[in-house]
Amino acid sequence: MRVYNQTEVANLSGVTKNYGLLCALSSIDLSLESAKIVALLGPNGAGKTTAVKLLLGLLKPSNGEVSVFGAHPQEPKTRERMGAMLQSASVPDMLRVREHIDLFSSYYPRPLELADTITRAGLERLENRYYRDLSGGEQRRLMFALAICGDPDLLFLDEPTTGLDIESRRGMWAQIRTLRSAGKTVLLTTHYLEEADQLADRIVVLKRGKVAADGTPYQIKCAGNSETMDDAFLNLTAN
Repeated sequence: MRVYNQTEVANLSGVTKNYGLLCALSSIDLSLESAKIVALLGPNGAGKTTAVKLLLGLLKPSNGEVSVFGAHPQEPKTRERMGAMLQSASVPDMLRVREHIDLFSSYYPRPLELADTITRAGLERLENRYYRDLSGGEQRRLMFALAICGDPDLLFLDEPTTGLDIESRRGMWAQIRTLRSAGKTVLLTTHYLEEADQLADRIVVLKRGKVAADGTPYQIKCAGNSETMDDAFLNLTAN
């Protein structure tokens, strides 16, 4: 059993995940440290979503150990300290924005105030609008609100700014930085490499279920022999 390190919020230790004959992750080690933003990058099929679902307790590893706050991710006390914004999620169309947030907040012992959640997610003046009447970008902002409303210590953001305009995207970046300043840990997956470059303290690049590179944005660029994140990423994940 791995000894819990207080600076490590979550950990994949020697984790392999197979789907039948397909190996999505192969003996990877990944740790998340407190009060850091970590960007998990990789081409489609590299294993990013699998890694996130393992840490959330939505999947079980084929081999290896998954721990969050020193416990199994499905432990109730552990789940109370996590929030997630997944790329594909559905909520009832006929609930209003404030009703969705009230419902999700009830799952947590010490949630944020409703007004605070709405402000952080940029949903002012939308509190009484039905989900079905929100634009795509507004729906993404609601998903962000549902991820943060419980004031989690560990936050998973899967492609959080997809569908957002530039102003809304920069606003969400500011909120993510605020979360880090408040001591929260954020695991971010994104196809916007500029987003990872601008936000992340650390970037982990996956390739075919293995870690291809791990370091600061500057170190990733050096490893990819480029001054730009786009070219470094392509070099690191090339066949």
